[in-house]
Amino acid sequence: MASKKSAKPGIESIREQIDTVDRELHELINRRARLAQQVGVSKHKEGRKVDFYRPEREAEVLRLAVARNDGGPLRDEEILRLFREIMSACLAQEKPLKVAYLGPEGTFTQQAVLKQFGHSVRALSVTSIDEVFQEVQAGAADFGVVPVENSAEGTVNNTLDRFLTTHLHICGEVELRVHHNLIGRMSDLSQVARVCAHAQALAQCRLWLDEHLPQVERVPVASNAEGARRARDEKHTAAIGSDVAAEIYSLNVLAKHIEDSTDNTTRFLVIGPKRLRPSGADKTTILVSAAETAESGALFQLLEPLAKHKVNMTRIESRPSRRRKWDYVFFIDLEGHAEDAPVARALTELEKRASLFRVLGSYPRAIL
Repeated sequence: MASKKSAKPGIESIREQIDTVDRELHELINRRARLAQQVGVSKHKEGRKVDFYRPEREAEVLRLAVARNDGGPLRDEEILRLFREIMSACLAQEKPLKVAYLGPEGTFTQQAVLKQFGHSVRALSVTSIDEVFQEVQAGAADFGVVPVENSAEGTVNNTLDRFLTTHLHICGEVELRVHHNLIGRMSDLSQVARVCAHAQALAQCRLWLDEHLPQVERVPVASNAEGARRARDEKHTAAIGSDVAAEIYSLNVLAKHIEDSTDNTTRFLVIGPKRLRPSGADKTTILVSAAETAESGALFQLLEPLAKHKVNMTRIESRPSRRRKWDYVFFIDLEGHAEDAPVARALTELEKRASLFRVLGSYPRAIL
């Protein structure tokens, strides 16, 4: 009994300290919001709201937050989430950013939007990757978020192909760890007659489906959220989706984490109308094609300036150019910003050797 009585004042004291910290945090958050308002006033005359939101500045703030978080106790991911939400709320005081994404509600792309921009943005659900680009091009959305590659299944070709016909820029990237669940109205796997999901999700869960539901029909649909909607409305139909999708569409989780790869990750691109300044830790994506008169070794000739100036290439993909048959363009990711001296020198030389050359964007690397 004595130990319990002596412990109570200690708990009360800790709670009083927490209340004090909460008041100080609240005051500091409001102070930050007022400072953000001042930035908004000073920037307002320069143009649209998107000029006020600078992804490169936000990335710098988040990297500083992670650097300060030496030893925790909160994980870096939690610190990033907290700071992202504070910045999102401060930015939305005047007018929330509008961000188009591949919907409907409950897709992993929506989760990528919230991870990148926080919950104070206006997330605009559209039905296709093409429509995301169209909404941003028309000015109906400030930014768009589209999937570009998965660690297990590779490139989303629709996204790359759209860069052949648009002048939008890549303004950021988001990496999202993807967990797939089997979800449906039924309570047992034996009641599943078909599984509806995006083709990428079906491919990412191929081995699990082969083992546990080998006779079940697999139906590709436009998105995992569309699959969840069908699972809600159709008897004996299950879907592949996230915990969020199961909650939104009132479905049971029949099996968790059915993805074949334990580190299944999808990378998304943020697209927008403006080029960004260096943030200090950037990537650059370029679109190039060899000269029409190029002979053997054309690709080597394109890439040689990168090696010469010690610019690291992290990814290369080829797609049909649509200019003539058997003609291809290359999408290349590089470390560094296009304004960094080594990158700038390499790109200047590379452009002289290419029949088609565009810098699609220099943007902050995904932090976590």
